[in-house]
Amino acid sequence: MNLMLDNELERQTLADFSEKAYLSYSMYVILDRALPHIGDGLKPVQRRIIYAMSELGLSAGAKPKKAARTVGDVLGKYHPHGDSACYEAMVLMAQPFAFRYPLIDGQGNWGSPDDPKSFAAMRYTEARLSRFSELLLEEIAHGTVDWVANFDGTMEEPALLPARLPQILLNGATGIAVGMATDIPPHNLREVADACIFLLDHPDATLEELGARLPGPDYPTTAEIITPLDELQRIYRTGSGSVRMRARWSREDNNLVITALPYQVAPAKIAEQIAAQMAAKKLPMIEDLRDESDHEDPIRIVLALRPNRVDVRELMSHLFATTDLERSYRVNLNIIGLDGRPRVKNLREILSEWLEFRSATVRRRLTHRLERVARRLEILDGLLIAYRNLDQVLAIIRAEDHPKARLKDRFQLSDLQAEAILDLKLRQLARLEEMRIRTEQAELDTERTDLQGILADERRVRALIQQEIRAASERYGDPRRTPLSAASAAAIPSKALDETTLAPVELMTVVLSARGWVRAAKGHDLDPGTLNYKSGDQFLMAARGRSNQNAVFFDSTGRSYSLPINTLPSARGQGEPLSNRLSPPDGADFLTVFTGTPEELLLLGSDAGYGFIATLDDLVSRNRTGKSVLTLSPGARALPPLLLPSPNLMLALITNIGNLLVVRTTELPRMPRGKGIKLITLAEGKTDNSPPERVTNWILLNSDDNLELNCGARTLALTVKDWSNYLGVRARRGLPLPRSCTRVESLAIKKSTVN
Repeated sequence: MNLMLDNELERQTLADFSEKAYLSYSMYVILDRALPHIGDGLKPVQRRIIYAMSELGLSAGAKPKKAARTVGDVLGKYHPHGDSACYEAMVLMAQPFAFRYPLIDGQGNWGSPDDPKSFAAMRYTEARLSRFSELLLEEIAHGTVDWVANFDGTMEEPALLPARLPQILLNGATGIAVGMATDIPPHNLREVADACIFLLDHPDATLEELGARLPGPDYPTTAEIITPLDELQRIYRTGSGSVRMRARWSREDNNLVITALPYQVAPAKIAEQIAAQMAAKKLPMIEDLRDESDHEDPIRIVLALRPNRVDVRELMSHLFATTDLERSYRVNLNIIGLDGRPRVKNLREILSEWLEFRSATVRRRLTHRLERVARRLEILDGLLIAYRNLDQVLAIIRAEDHPKARLKDRFQLSDLQAEAILDLKLRQLARLEEMRIRTEQAELDTERTDLQGILADERRVRALIQQEIRAASERYGDPRRTPLSAASAAAIPSKALDETTLAPVELMTVVLSARGWVRAAKGHDLDPGTLNYKSGDQFLMAARGRSNQNAVFFDSTGRSYSLPINTLPSARGQGEPLSNRLSPPDGADFLTVFTGTPEELLLLGSDAGYGFIATLDDLVSRNRTGKSVLTLSPGARALPPLLLPSPNLMLALITNIGNLLVVRTTELPRMPRGKGIKLITLAEGKTDNSPPERVTNWILLNSDDNLELNCGARTLALTVKDWSNYLGVRARRGLPLPRSCTRVESLAIKKSTVN
């Protein structure tokens, strides 16, 4: 047994070993698996798949082969990892809904927008390279790439592919490494090409100038990008941010039709999300949901609407907020640069660095071609020597055992020239062949001069790059698919609607009984007097409104309460007591109920002769105990509030001792809450313990209304001329009514207009 000596051991702490192992693994994942390179915009597995397919002869014009054949070559020669991961990377490059410009042309089941993972097994599918992949492979045999050993050192593979356009921006990339990630959106080829050409012409171009030519991402879908342009420019300036996309829709008769979905959003998922809300009765305005997508219309989701329901824009705003009809996509322009280091770059850095890569690639291609031209000219020079001395050359070949060395010595030939002469065929010794060689020599000499001139002039190199980029743009470019529509977000902001807004809007009548029982009936043609009431109870008040409004209740203590009308019990029964839902003070009685818009005006007052004007919104309360709106004097009670349709009316106040005062409502203040101001001066109680004077009734009058008082056994009618005698300034005593009506037991006032 051989024992290892202590001095032959490498000793290090566990912490140091763990740190080095973790860092090594991290750099491997970052550089060899997860992040793309700025040169060809590909991850290693993508690059190896494309190269392996080109080696298999699977060009765009070739007959496709089984995907398993490609995966086997990739795993066996270049990428020793799992076959499922390799096949999924291949599938992604073949899906037109995933890649803006697919690199692989797949035949068979390669997944669908509904389920991108539904692709068939690789033993069933076939594939070949797409025409777009020519931009990555055309120059690979022209000395433009560095070759590195594969994983077992038995063959070589290209370190990068010689991309003619910045693939890193065209198809984008996503990846998660150790401690970093990348999310690069795809862009339009023509816009990227324009930005590259502009930067070549203007090396000092600003981000704003580049952004004018490359305004934003261009995804495979036709959904809208609603991110504002200034925010997109900030993303290109910092290299990070987020892009929001929104589905496109239109109105067809009484249907909403969704025709485009955000990137990588499945139609089936959208239908599922909307159907779930419909099942939960959160979208009562939608009658039916249909997915009519087919070959001609890849995305067509139809929402059949009920008539006279919620506004369409409000509905779409709700769906944008609660479904994947609107999504945000993270942008993180983290790329492996030409220096081999990953870093987040801005748009100008990406384009400048890729143009540097492209310039080096073009120079290598030109240099390689120049070397081949020089080699061919050298061969042609030797062939011409052979033609001029054909008899001697033939004699040497026939007589010498080693003619190559003899030819080199006799005619001062290089090894390359001598080898070319010996490789000549007899048919090439004709006189016509010598003429062809001289013609080729002249053409190659001209080409050599041109190549040398280009390599020596940086401006000509840039012009050549521009020409090639422009040609690629014309051949492979297409119009933008994803519209930039920030105005769409401003017109319809994403906002989920509450249950009240989502409920169907219907005409409703709220009925309140004397004992505080409430119910609601559909429509405004209900006669509350015909309803059935509990024994000892009777009709008190009815309010006509809509199902999406609140019913506001007011009690004798000056407190107000509100309940959504669509939550009230049906008028088919006797309703339910308000005390089940509200908690009024002990001894309080509900006086009235109101519905309407928040801006409607109400006249609030107490029998102590005080009052003010408030809005209906001032009375809305979310609390079970309501809120105190009218402050009462000791012993006072609230009067039933009055709707004030116009601020310029007359208010008639009648007291329990038969006094009448008519005041103008323009004298009353508008307050959200409080005691109010004195409307009428009341007499104090006498010493014989008689009750103090109180306001028993009040009513609003137009200037041409008549007034009728119910004075027990008889009715007193006051014309406009009659009650005008009682018109005075607020806070006055008022005037007594005629003796026949000094004690108003009850007041039933009816307005009648004089024609």
